This record gives sequence, structure tokens and C-alpha cells, in this order.
Amino acid sequence: MTTEVTLDGAYLRFFMHQSARQGGLLVSQWLLELAKSHKLGGGSVFRAIAGYGRHGVLHHEAFFELADDLPVKVEFLLRDGEADTLLQLVREAGVELVYARTPAHIGILSKE
Repeated sequence: MTTEVTLDGAYLRFFMHQSARQGGLLVSQWLLELAKSHKLGGGSVFRAIAGYGRHGVLHHEAFFELADDLPVKVEFLLRDGEADTLLQLVREAGVELVYARTPAHIGILSKE
């Protein structure tokens, strides 16, 4: 039999360049470490193969050439209070990031 636990929360995504740094770490790694150290949900990092941002500069991964500063997305599924906390911690650190926050209905399926 499968059980299901559900809760309402937030789907929080941060967008940055692959080479962006904070406190000696890549910003993507820094965000994961920050959330983990405050026991805030779980997160994952995804690297794009192409993209452009608010400055209109197109970045892409050319065959055999991985040196371009590609876009990276770090996503979290969090309770609303956890999302508020993570955003506040990023603000306090003075890190310049673009983020998107949307309501999420989070479900966890497991076997009994």
C-alpha cells in the first residue's frame, strides 16, 4: 500500500550565471549550503545549455566548448516560512540574484 503526505508551500527558483561567486563558493553551491545549514527543505542545481537574461546577452554551450558563462537554476521545494527565511538570508548576504516564487502543492508518496 502507498501512503501520501501533502502540504502547501513554495517552489522557489534562483537564476544566476554559472561562474557567479559568493564567499569563495559558486553561488549555486553557496545557496545549497545555506539552505542545508538552516535545515530548509531540499534543493537542486540545473545548468542550461543556452539562455539569455535581463541584459539580453545570449549564452550557449558550443560543441567541445564549455567555457561560456551559462545560466544556472537552483530550485527548492519549501514550506512558506522556509522560503521566507531563505529569501531573507540571501538578502542579508547582499547577493544579487533573480528569483521566482510560486505556490506549490507538495506531495510525498511512500510505501508502507
